[in-house]
Amino acid sequence: MSKKSITYLDYAAATPVDEQVLKAMQPYFAEQFYNPAATYGPAREVRQALTAARARTAHWLGARPSEIIFTAGGTEANNLAIHGVMRQFPGANIVVSSIEHESVLRPAQDYDCREVAVQPDGRIDLEDLRRQIDDDTVLVSLMYANNEIGTVQPIREAAKIIAEKRQQRASAQPLYFHTDACQAANYLDLHVARLGIDLMTINGGKLYGPKQSGLLYVKAGLQLLPLIEGGGQERNMRSGTENVAAIIGLAHALELAQTGRHQETKRLQALQQQFFEELEKAIPAAVINGSRRYRLPNNIHITLPGQDNERLLIQLEAAGILAAAGSACSAASTEPSHVLGALGLSDDEARASVRFTMGRTTDAAAIQTAVTTLARLIDRTV
Repeated sequence: MSKKSITYLDYAAATPVDEQVLKAMQPYFAEQFYNPAATYGPAREVRQALTAARARTAHWLGARPSEIIFTAGGTEANNLAIHGVMRQFPGANIVVSSIEHESVLRPAQDYDCREVAVQPDGRIDLEDLRRQIDDDTVLVSLMYANNEIGTVQPIREAAKIIAEKRQQRASAQPLYFHTDACQAANYLDLHVARLGIDLMTINGGKLYGPKQSGLLYVKAGLQLLPLIEGGGQERNMRSGTENVAAIIGLAHALELAQTGRHQETKRLQALQQQFFEELEKAIPAAVINGSRRYRLPNNIHITLPGQDNERLLIQLEAAGILAAAGSACSAASTEPSHVLGALGLSDDEARASVRFTMGRTTDAAAIQTAVTTLARLIDRTV
């Protein structure tokens, strides 16, 4: 299949590196390859570039540069947030939502883990959140926007509940709030003080930066036990020589995403509405999953009753359309999506569901092609 024939609609899984980002990264692969910890002049210049990148990322989070910990992607950042807090408090519990990414759910299951239920539209039940938090809870982790169904969570409202619980405590045991913002960084406000969070995960590979680049915002005064020990880089929370090229790329990609987010959101919302309207005409039986109101602008997640998503995705690819059944990280699993199960969908409904996610190259023609092709493929099986 030639690139010209591809309609790519899986931007939630991976984004291409932006040309400006690649250009910013390029010098740090060969010309400015020096270890930023070295003391000679060229290395000091690299260290200055690293310091500048940290300040740029901190700016978009409304944070201090010292509160930014660079990691090798979102999975590591999520694991560092969870294990870094929970290992300090034996016997404590963690509260997560039932639709978190596996990189939150799996480490959380190493501890006393309570799951907050979600409503049928994928938004967390705030009253259940209030019930789940007790005096032994030290960490709450709620994703900002879901990677499968695109639902945006009421993070500010959740933060208020957590703040109330914190004030009501008789003990000095802390209560921290972490959010996985990997899917949100392209489109939503990341200002940590406005959101009311203590830890935030960002993934460069989801916002037109390099894969295996990421960061964890760690509020000043919050100490984490490191997962990787060694030379003490990243405030002793993540040792190892810094991947300067990736960090430079992440900083540039985050800046581009945040400066252009309002315009891109408006553009994608129009395409999303076009997709929904054309889908309802072409395939009336299709069911849209997730919240229509509180939703990432690039996400379309649908159930097509009676269909098999594995077969449908193969047929779509043969027709030049690349889409997904759900999270790319669990694509090899034969188990139905835990996210769709949490929404109340049956296993058969989950296996009849497909995700289309748009990006910077998506246009109205791509949407028309996707819906028309989808309708034609379904007609063949009816």
